[in-house]
Amino acid sequence: MASPLLANIYMHRYIKAFRKYGLDARYGAVLVNDADDFVVLCRRGAGEVLTITARWMESIGLTLNEQKACVRRAHRESFDFLGYTFGPLYFRRTGTLYLGAKPSKKSMRKIKDRVRSILKPSNMAPWESVCETLNRTLRGWTHYFCYGTQSRARHTLDRYVYDRVRHFLRRRTKLGGRGITAFPMETVFGSLGVVSTQKMPVRTLRMR
Repeated sequence: MASPLLANIYMHRYIKAFRKYGLDARYGAVLVNDADDFVVLCRRGAGEVLTITARWMESIGLTLNEQKACVRRAHRESFDFLGYTFGPLYFRRTGTLYLGAKPSKKSMRKIKDRVRSILKPSNMAPWESVCETLNRTLRGWTHYFCYGTQSRARHTLDRYVYDRVRHFLRRRTKLGGRGITAFPMETVFGSLGVVSTQKMPVRTLRMR
């Protein structure tokens, strides 16, 4: 595909200019990118770096996305990058502020949509096959979001998965009611074989 290749070529030119003109030393800046998606972390002069970046991009025939190209004060404002939300977070028990990362709201919506598509009523595959596909999806999501603060997101996701599995099996077995008695959480995440994201390894990322 041409687009990813061109993105990498143009981004390489920007990285070379970033280093050549010493933005790292002048502004205490660190450039982090994935293809054409990038952030510049600055200790000072973030507005100037944004202006310089816009000028450089224009010189090679590109324009910055106006909705994404902005300055954020990470100690007070959050920003999304590569599926994570970075910025100020609070310990739920104490209310203490810290800088960290967590899965973004958009990422949570996407994984829920994927779970819902696997457990749609028209999926007539054997439960073993459905469960395998579901588990592969959950493991992939959890392996990617293995840094930062994840406990709340994992709890929310497990709850959502349980509700969708319960409704899926209740329809398949033609049971009345909500299916809570026939398919309690312990059974879904136990003998039925669905993995719990809350029980997967956790890594902690702290921003200074």
